[in-house]
Amino acid sequence: MDEEARRHAEKKRRIKEVKDRLYAARTKEKGLLIVHTGRGKGKSTAAWGLVVRTLGHGRRVGIVQFVKGRRETGERRFFERFPELVEIRVMGEGFTWETQDRERDVRAARAALDEARRMLTSPDFHLVVLDELNIVLRYDYLPLDEVLEVLRARRPDLHVVVTGRNAPPELVEAADLVTEMREVKHPFREGVRAQMGIEY
Repeated sequence: MDEEARRHAEKKRRIKEVKDRLYAARTKEKGLLIVHTGRGKGKSTAAWGLVVRTLGHGRRVGIVQFVKGRRETGERRFFERFPELVEIRVMGEGFTWETQDRERDVRAARAALDEARRMLTSPDFHLVVLDELNIVLRYDYLPLDEVLEVLRARRPDLHVVVTGRNAPPELVEAADLVTEMREVKHPFREGVRAQMGIEY
């Protein structure tokens, strides 16, 4: 073994020792509250990745879509192939600028929260996704204190993902894992429309 290879092996051995000690000390398990927020694209997409991972383990998933309307999307069509493992409730009526009816949006958000409350206390799910919940919180369609209480009352071993830009600081504080998507570049700004398989 030459000197460069020996130094490399020694460096990796030391890193492995540190990592092994680190992982051995992490013994707790709990249901995580995960928040995907920020102005960049990919918040819901990342949640769908967790759904697919959960399905790969044969575990059940509940999904409540707070804003996205009845428009056919690729993820919804895909998840409908697994009716025994995925329960998806499309509760929104589209983007808030499309409905232009605050009372209707508030009613839809309330109905979605009722569905979320049911899923969060059900023993049937390993993961629940509350898609675009941050949007209804931003527009004050639901009281933040009530939503936080619903999240706190979830089953202790249940994983929950909340998506949408502008996550309120109180939700960020309550979460176990927060990822902020930052937009660096987006084709929409160059006149490119939303495309099948990418945006929907």
